[in-house]
Amino acid sequence: MTERISIVLADDSVIIRAGVRALLDELDEVDVVAECSTYDELMDAVVDHAPALVITDIRMPPTHTDEGIRAALAIRKGHPDTGVIVLSQFSQPEYALLLFEEGSQRLGYLLKHAIGEVERLRQAILAVAEGGSSVDPEIIDLLVTARATADGPTSRLTPRETEVLAAIAEGLNNAAIAERLVLSPKAVSKHIGSIFAKLDVGGLDDAHHRVKAALIYLAS
Repeated sequence: MTERISIVLADDSVIIRAGVRALLDELDEVDVVAECSTYDELMDAVVDHAPALVITDIRMPPTHTDEGIRAALAIRKGHPDTGVIVLSQFSQPEYALLLFEEGSQRLGYLLKHAIGEVERLRQAILAVAEGGSSVDPEIIDLLVTARATADGPTSRLTPRETEVLAAIAEGLNNAAIAERLVLSPKAVSKHIGSIFAKLDVGGLDDAHHRVKAALIYLAS
């Protein structure tokens, strides 16, 4: 039997926490080992339980601002084997940019109203617990059509590079991008290299650089 994914759940709303817990209880792969309502309780629970994953609200006591993001970054540094999924009702890309600023491994950002789709939640949990990342596709759906500002970083991209970057933001791999845009895999790789260079996110086509480039696009 595969080892279950231990989860610490944090949200200051009892109702929302109970709702998320009910969804998690439907998943055979997970085991909720603690529930918290504040930043301090969450950090203590991580020390006490060493969970595989934390699922946390973005705003909790004491300040109700960005505790979830701060907790994720602190856990990343102090407990690198613990993944974190931040739940938010806010689709502003600034929060996601801050979350992924120092890397995307074992991090996820989901919108609260979308996690009612249990399979979406399950896939995000599995991806983050296995060392990957997950950005809610609805965030991309909401923002992928946003226009780049005249002086924004994406304004340096060609129309074709913008199309490739939009496809990256949707989560498509190189093969899928090539099929959609009727390009050769070599051409897709060339465009991605140019995109990364223009956005100054690094020269390697790895998961972190793809997430960073996509978030810059969304922020535009």
